[in-house]
Amino acid sequence: MKRTSRLFTHSLFGPVLKILFREGKMPSLVNTEIEAAVKGFLIDQEKMTEVVERMTKEIKMGLAKDTHSRAVIKCFVSHVQDLPTGKERGKYLALDLGGSTFRVLLVNLLSESDVEIVSKSFNFPVTLMSGSGKALFDFLAECLSEFCHYHGLENESLPLGFTFSFPVQQQGLSKGILVAWTKGFSCEGVVGKNVVTLLQEAIDRRGDMKVNTVAILNDTVGTLMSCAYYHPNCRIGLIVGTGSNACYVEKTVNAECFEGYQTSPKPSMIINCEWGAFGDNGVLEFVRTTYDKIVDKVTPNPGKQTFEKCISGMYMGELVRLVVMDMVARDLMFHGTTSERMQERWSFKSSYISDIESDAPGEYRSCNKVLSELGIVGCQEPDKEALRFICEAVSSRSAKLCACGLVTIINKMNINEVVIGIDGSVYRFHPKYHDMLQFHMKKLLKPGVKFELVVSEDGSGRGAALVAATAVQGKAKL
Repeated sequence: MKRTSRLFTHSLFGPVLKILFREGKMPSLVNTEIEAAVKGFLIDQEKMTEVVERMTKEIKMGLAKDTHSRAVIKCFVSHVQDLPTGKERGKYLALDLGGSTFRVLLVNLLSESDVEIVSKSFNFPVTLMSGSGKALFDFLAECLSEFCHYHGLENESLPLGFTFSFPVQQQGLSKGILVAWTKGFSCEGVVGKNVVTLLQEAIDRRGDMKVNTVAILNDTVGTLMSCAYYHPNCRIGLIVGTGSNACYVEKTVNAECFEGYQTSPKPSMIINCEWGAFGDNGVLEFVRTTYDKIVDKVTPNPGKQTFEKCISGMYMGELVRLVVMDMVARDLMFHGTTSERMQERWSFKSSYISDIESDAPGEYRSCNKVLSELGIVGCQEPDKEALRFICEAVSSRSAKLCACGLVTIINKMNINEVVIGIDGSVYRFHPKYHDMLQFHMKKLLKPGVKFELVVSEDGSGRGAALVAATAVQGKAKL
């Protein structure tokens, strides 16, 4: 994809990154009071090392049976033990509910190099996010039916992989209990239930298609599986988009919450970390700011998903907006005045951060466009430079914390070489995120450890199909 290739060639930004985030120097046009306001976002090496140490402890607690119940990083067993071999074949449906998006896909695995994917994205009514669980799953089944009939699939018996990107405790490949809603969802009657059953019941109620839900997976697992199809050394999947999470390949004997962890003939198990909840027990207070606490209070899940709220696209824009509004109130930006739109919560999209940071130093073409969309006119260069500085502070903290998480996992796996499959809008479209992630991981990892960051193409589609194929082939062997 041409749109993502730019993530890997940011040599233009190298010097800027070093000035802003390694050597601690501030742009000369930025007011010292604004510098002081965002200081909390600028995490130094010592704090990053502390994050890694604390996260390591939490992951070990999540894996161990005795401490799992009180761990904040749950390290859920995915029940996916087989990575792709490249020999998977056949037609599979995939359903992808990932927060801000909902898609239905038909994946045809024709050969190791030939994978046909047909997909359709559906507009997701915001009202469904807080309605009844039945209404949500009926809507998913309705969209699935529309897709199947359009493509003439209603009479074909097709296995379906369900990418459900919320914290789920899996009790089998096709049994996943929703632990808690995240990303703004709060549908009634779903928490504590098997979401595969809820989906299959909605499909069966319609009676107009022959679809069998054979696997449920998290989008991080799909990302890992999809990447591993082409990169056999992929052992970590990462999402940095609306939300943030990671999964990795653990030794089965260490996955103590898996019933057969001591007797399983298969040596590996993909672990869904659910790292977004890291810090819910207070261990991340030293990297949080007053702005983080304000954002947290206005979310549907205050006190939850602490790490995710410091990292992901759902919250980054609002953090920038809160800092800017604070500076305006103190008459430090925009002559102390702003637009009605800027005063609205969540009006500053996280994509604006990517736009603003894509401008070359001293240029403001994208910044001007963003300000125009927000109804802010007559800005001076120091205002634009300050806005860029605030954006960079928020995005750099996100990348640093993500780097801490990946380093924690690599250290836990005790490996010297790994491919990391990554997806999500923040990673894909932020002009410097790849470089920042790579830069800070290199600083934190022990010498000699090699890693490669790879954009994972359509993890929720191809990845879901590969997990479904694993499920079908596994049953065929029984």
